[in-house]
Amino acid sequence: MPTPAPTACLALADGTLFYGQGFGATGQTTAELCFNTAMSGYQEIMTDPSYAGQIVTFTFPHVGNVGVNPEDDETQDPVAAGMVVKWMPTQSSNWRAAQELGDWLAARGRIAIGGVDTRRLTRAIRQSGAPHVALAHSPDGNFDIAALVAAARGFPGLTGLDLAKTVTCAQSYRWDEMRWARPEGHQRQTEARHKVVAIDYGAKRNILRCLASAGCEVTVLPASATYDDVMAHDPAGIFLSNGPGDPAATGEYAVPMIRDLLDKTQLPLFGICLGHQMLGLALGARTIKMNHGHHGANHPVKDIETGKVEITSMNHGFAVDSQSLPSGVVETHVSLFDGSNCGIRMADRPVFSVQHHPEASPGPQDSFYLFERFAASMDAA
Repeated sequence: MPTPAPTACLALADGTLFYGQGFGATGQTTAELCFNTAMSGYQEIMTDPSYAGQIVTFTFPHVGNVGVNPEDDETQDPVAAGMVVKWMPTQSSNWRAAQELGDWLAARGRIAIGGVDTRRLTRAIRQSGAPHVALAHSPDGNFDIAALVAAARGFPGLTGLDLAKTVTCAQSYRWDEMRWARPEGHQRQTEARHKVVAIDYGAKRNILRCLASAGCEVTVLPASATYDDVMAHDPAGIFLSNGPGDPAATGEYAVPMIRDLLDKTQLPLFGICLGHQMLGLALGARTIKMNHGHHGANHPVKDIETGKVEITSMNHGFAVDSQSLPSGVVETHVSLFDGSNCGIRMADRPVFSVQHHPEASPGPQDSFYLFERFAASMDAA
């Protein structure tokens, strides 16, 4: 069959153009472009607050085939700026589907493009780093190419950008929903053993569910919470959530609060993703921007202390520089793809964090022990 006229265009800052078929919302957006290698979970990826400021290229071609449903949202609405796929979504076929992917994106103002050579695009990202791009969807197929390229070049990038403040909660709230289980679905935690304060830098719902399933009564506070705000809840432990943007920028207000917690209390502390990077900065390490980051559900991570290899979910474009870890801070996990840091702990206190997402179940349960470890540290305390 003849190739239909393009209705969407992806313009890279270097002038490279990719044409395809638009779906979802119409209009134009600019962002950093990354690729994700996961074979499932496109809805969770699009609603992961850690993808703020990014357009996601999906390397797996079957995107949209199971539709979307409210239970799988990691936050209320999609946070990623847009999506790029190889094949246009087909009609969904899944008993849990409540809506088609294209309709869901359109209702939430997110632009998508299909029919793109995602292999070529992924190679370009790996070779040259995550580019700045502009994505446009116009049903009439008319594009101002010069303006699109200029918009891509004008995108400021994520370095130096504090995005946690754009995705954090506006006020504190309680969370008691646990992980999904057949046949009951999501149950409520009614026998919590420990009060935990979770700092929301862009927290995924499934992380909060895992905390509840590990026996925690969770109170979520905004990213700007102070030491006094945290301690007013008399917590038994502190959790630092995932989130988007440059950790050094978020750290300008987050790191002093974490240092107060470390200096003034002996509370157990657990961090994931951006929370891991925040802890690293608070302990005296530094963070670095990666060439194209880690995004996918098939990343092997080695627990240095046990020798165990876990299959993990990743989503980060910055990393803790393991060469900058100070005395008294132990590297616990490393990526087997590139050797980058994936975990740290204090040598003499129950304070630890990981770069990967143990709640995302890629293994599927390889890393849930980290939530149990956090709960055990509060038991011991």
